[in-house]
Amino acid sequence: MVFLVKLIDKHVGNFVCNFLAVFHKPKPIDKSRINRILVVQLWGIGETILTLPSVDALRKNFPNAEIDVLATSRNRDVFFNNNGIGNVKLATMNPFSIIGFIFRNLKRYDLAVDMEEYLNVSAIISFFAARSAVGFSHGARAKLYTEKVKYNDKQHAVQTFLDLARVFNLSYNADKLPELNFSKNDKRIVDNFLTKNGIKAKDYAVCVAPGAAESGRARMWPFERYAELCDEIIARKNAKIIFSGNFDEARMIGSVMEKMEFKDKAISCAGKITLTQLFYLMKRCNLFIGNDAGPMHIAAAQGIKTIGLFGPNIPIRFGPYGKGNVGLYKGNNCEFSPCINVHKGQVPDCLYPRNSNDYQKCMKNISVDDVLKEVEKMV
Repeated sequence: MVFLVKLIDKHVGNFVCNFLAVFHKPKPIDKSRINRILVVQLWGIGETILTLPSVDALRKNFPNAEIDVLATSRNRDVFFNNNGIGNVKLATMNPFSIIGFIFRNLKRYDLAVDMEEYLNVSAIISFFAARSAVGFSHGARAKLYTEKVKYNDKQHAVQTFLDLARVFNLSYNADKLPELNFSKNDKRIVDNFLTKNGIKAKDYAVCVAPGAAESGRARMWPFERYAELCDEIIARKNAKIIFSGNFDEARMIGSVMEKMEFKDKAISCAGKITLTQLFYLMKRCNLFIGNDAGPMHIAAAQGIKTIGLFGPNIPIRFGPYGKGNVGLYKGNNCEFSPCINVHKGQVPDCLYPRNSNDYQKCMKNISVDDVLKEVEKMV
């Protein structure tokens, strides 16, 4: 499904952007006349979390403006109870939903800030929904923006998203991510779940997320190493392990747990709690270890010590943001790393053959001892 959406966006979206560009006559943005702003972010949970400092910057720069967000059901909860946002509007990745949104909001906004790095559809929505639009300067999509910003892949994505807000000459930076919100009911449900599974408030809890998004499975560290790592942490720190993941990852996490010696000290919440409940669960944990994926960014936002494991992507762009967090990368042994370049639409499986010893070479280069050394520094 993800592949199909991107394929349609690439070919149909390119044509539409080039066609609309013929009619695009951009005028300079008058900051004094911006009263309604639409922020567009349609894809991954992790990337959406990394846009939050930019949303904060827009709120501080336009304190009286109405700021809405266009999201999907997949990432909408990242904006739950965010005081800087008026409304979270939903779209699905099908033409009828997108066309419906455009007709309902035709030129409703004074400014659209397109946080998507690659999709053409977000630029098309921004073109119709707002009188002016800001976005990244690469691809046919850039022809529809009033102001274009170079995507800097030599810095963290938090700073790159902030560059979109810095178009307005504001002085703003962020040394950490805003915390993600949850409800009292989320807290009650998670507390009950942990108590039922023998995890007390005084326990040293480590959240482990061995999965990754369906568009980048090569980012996953070998399962047997996660099992060995968890056993070592339990033995050394008398810790409790909480595996996190979505419903589709429950079986995979079960196979990791089966490989563990101390599986009685581990539980899985995969598919058992909602996203906002995961936001609170992270607050109950002392340490997070996982692949380059959404849960890693959730942990960093919730202020717990975070270790992210990298290979196809690099920490300088997407590492766990915040002081003291670690993006562990040993992909220098791989001629292709980094092979993931989100802003270019490049999210391949490993470029080595699946049946070769070099498959996931960059991730396999991270040893259990490498991770344990980082754990010892943090604990």
